[in-house]
Amino acid sequence: MSSGETQKKHHHHEVFSAERAGHLDTRLRRFLYRPDRLAGRFAKPGDRVLDFGCGPGFFTREFAKRVGDGGQVYSADLQEEMLAIVRTKMDAEGLAGRVTTHRCRPDSIDLPADLNGTFDLATAIFVVHEVPDPEKLFREIAGLLRPGGTFFFSEPPFLVPGSEFARKIELAKSCGFQPGEQSWYFVNRAVTFRKV
Repeated sequence: MSSGETQKKHHHHEVFSAERAGHLDTRLRRFLYRPDRLAGRFAKPGDRVLDFGCGPGFFTREFAKRVGDGGQVYSADLQEEMLAIVRTKMDAEGLAGRVTTHRCRPDSIDLPADLNGTFDLATAIFVVHEVPDPEKLFREIAGLLRPGGTFFFSEPPFLVPGSEFARKIELAKSCGFQPGEQSWYFVNRAVTFRKV
């Protein structure tokens, strides 16, 4: 399948507005999604983590706790308003030194080239459906991860049908990822990849 054909089958959704950020980080969502367990499963002390599409820092907080003072979390988002919320939260919780916020471009993660091959973990949780070019995103994430690094990818089924999610798995494989466990992350489809 050509990149053009893939693009036609990717349904690009509107970016979740920072004005509604409060809906993304609630006590109920923390209970349902258990970001602490996700961080405990994938991140370890000293890791460098990319939290792509971080929003208001729902997962950033737990990754920052997990990586410790020797690790670093890069929280990347398109909206500066989301990143400001992340910085405020991390300051309040004493985690600011472990978190670097980064504003993406609409068409690129746009992290410095000297970070390529240095990340242990990257996540894209409930966000790839908002990205105009998933293939470019997957290639950028593959470039940022070290060999053997982990990429956790999850999408909500009410926005991304199973057939589209399956195509995204194939697309990620073509970008240098080996799929591992496919699972449900609460009520959302998820897959864990390894960088080849």
